[in-house]
Amino acid sequence: MAKGTVEDYRERLNRVLVLLESRLDEPVSLEDLARAAHLSPCHFHRVFSGMVGEPVAAYQRRLRLQRAVGQLSLSARPVTDIALEAGYESHEAFTRAFKAAFGETPSAYRKRAAAGDRSLAGALRPVLPANHGRNDMEAEIVRLPARRVAFVRHVGPYQNCGAAWAKLCAWAGPKGLLGPQALCIGVGHDDPEITPPDKVRYDACITVPDTVAAEGEVGVQELPGGEFAQAVHQGPYEDLASTYYALCGQWIPAQGREMRHAPGQEVYLNHPDRTPPQDLRTLVLVPLEPAA
Repeated sequence: MAKGTVEDYRERLNRVLVLLESRLDEPVSLEDLARAAHLSPCHFHRVFSGMVGEPVAAYQRRLRLQRAVGQLSLSARPVTDIALEAGYESHEAFTRAFKAAFGETPSAYRKRAAAGDRSLAGALRPVLPANHGRNDMEAEIVRLPARRVAFVRHVGPYQNCGAAWAKLCAWAGPKGLLGPQALCIGVGHDDPEITPPDKVRYDACITVPDTVAAEGEVGVQELPGGEFAQAVHQGPYEDLASTYYALCGQWIPAQGREMRHAPGQEVYLNHPDRTPPQDLRTLVLVPLEPAA
């Protein structure tokens, strides 16, 4: 089987699914999951979500809920015990999740099951990203040079990175570094599904000439060049995950390519303060290993 084909990616994901199912009640680290899939940890969650249709945590919750269905119908165990085993901290939280998935409370389902009716009102299917399953998305493979950037590091939820951009722009504006030649680039280092929100790292970057030096809170680094899978996302930044899922979980495997162990880059093509959210355009770049 050729390395990097869609079938190869599916085989790798199958190993992950078996691992998750065999350790459903144990914490499994991102590193262990990525190792089982022979993928970089920084890209694993996007490949998983794009191919499976839901994040790892949602997949685990779904399997635990499905197991709980059998426990409710085939045992007399207290609902609270089943809830705790399914990973919920309280009877109430479990009841809300169960009702959202199946349309009725655990107690109501148990009562029906005791009477011989074990049918489920809901199928508990994963909620797929908007463009999940597309391998015909408009994307291409490009070769880009390394880029020197000034940056401000933000640590915390990605949606709160505005302060980092404000600091960077306040520093760069008086120096004449915000002209049309400058690219605004975001680099997200961590998976918010895995990393605690207060530990997520993001660099707000602008390209700068070689003469620019680091100064205080503003650092300078070189973003590596090479080959990238490139696609344009149109719409709110909050929906960027759907493009990453389709690019990493569908389009790149269909090209027979492997992702490089380096974070993706987002080039912001218009200004969020002057553009309606639905018209925002972001160039999504996922680094690739050299072609075999």
